[in-house]
Amino acid sequence: MPNYLIEIFEDEKLIERIKKRLPHLFQLAEFESSRAGKIGMEIGSVRERIIVALLIYKFGEANVESEIPITESEVDVKLFGEPISVKTITGNSFAGVKLIWTVDAEKARQFSETYQPMCDMLFVQINWGKEGGFFYIPIRVQKRLFDKIGRKSYIKLPKAGTNPRGVEITKEALIALVEDSETKVIKINWQRSKIEFNPYKRWVDLWKEDKDEV
Repeated sequence: MPNYLIEIFEDEKLIERIKKRLPHLFQLAEFESSRAGKIGMEIGSVRERIIVALLIYKFGEANVESEIPITESEVDVKLFGEPISVKTITGNSFAGVKLIWTVDAEKARQFSETYQPMCDMLFVQINWGKEGGFFYIPIRVQKRLFDKIGRKSYIKLPKAGTNPRGVEITKEALIALVEDSETKVIKINWQRSKIEFNPYKRWVDLWKEDKDEV
């Protein structure tokens, strides 16, 4: 099957658009997910939708499947039927990227014992005021590293006695993945822009629609 994802990283016009638009769109995502100055947990889902929208923009809505059953824990979207995982993280560090979100310690343990990389990954490192990147990490790169370093070095379980938020890929493993020669990257200068954002305007405008019909 053709490797469609790599087309994103070879399309010069799209690369420039990603460099320009992704910081702006992710900044809007933060505004939409914030309350009283604090960003909520839903930020991850909003960022994921932005990346899925990029796939739709590039490949067409008919070729992108976004309604993925919750039972497919690692799959966030399918492109031409092929599963893709979307991961994002903010900051300099590559620590804290979840393979699965769960508050159940037993479920986390079971997941860690059976996990195998199963799909291509699109990974975004958001690094406000500095350089980050938009990465394509092929499944073969993930499998090769997983087999090389082993399960315990690839997967990080939550500490016993803590309130677990999920199972993570280790910082060392993620660094190795993004630095692999087969991984593709678009370097992004994460600069914030001045945005006038009113979280209620869109909803007020919708309330105003067709007011004469009621």
